[in-house]
Amino acid sequence: MRYLLIVCISFFMAFAAQAERKQSYGALDVHYNIFNSTFLQPDTASAVGLNRSKNQAVLNVSMVKNAKGQKGAVTGSFQNLLGQSETLTFKEIDEGDAVYYLAQFAITGQEILRFDLRVTDAEGQVHSLKFNQEVFPDL
Repeated sequence: MRYLLIVCISFFMAFAAQAERKQSYGALDVHYNIFNSTFLQPDTASAVGLNRSKNQAVLNVSMVKNAKGQKGAVTGSFQNLLGQSETLTFKEIDEGDAVYYLAQFAITGQEILRFDLRVTDAEGQVHSLKFNQEVFPDL
């Protein structure tokens, strides 16, 4: 039983470490992740103005400097492997100690998307953030 518990804890810690995506620009850390909108509870999705659907994903971006959430701005787009591009529209969610920038977008099937974001920090400096992410509809 003890070994099963250790294996389970190790699995969850490895998954959590893999799920965190971060890019550092000096003292500024930009955290980002993508998830299916069905992962949100209905009341949470409604409160931030997002639609829950198996064909909708959410990109979440936040800026942290000296362990404090930072305001700024996020713009960007993504492109599929066929070269089709879509602009992302971000909305700011300010919870006092934490500030998030959320963009919702449609996903039609399993595919790899290339994201190209511009993150403007509180001091007006613009940082480029590029990454690839495999997405797929919730089943």
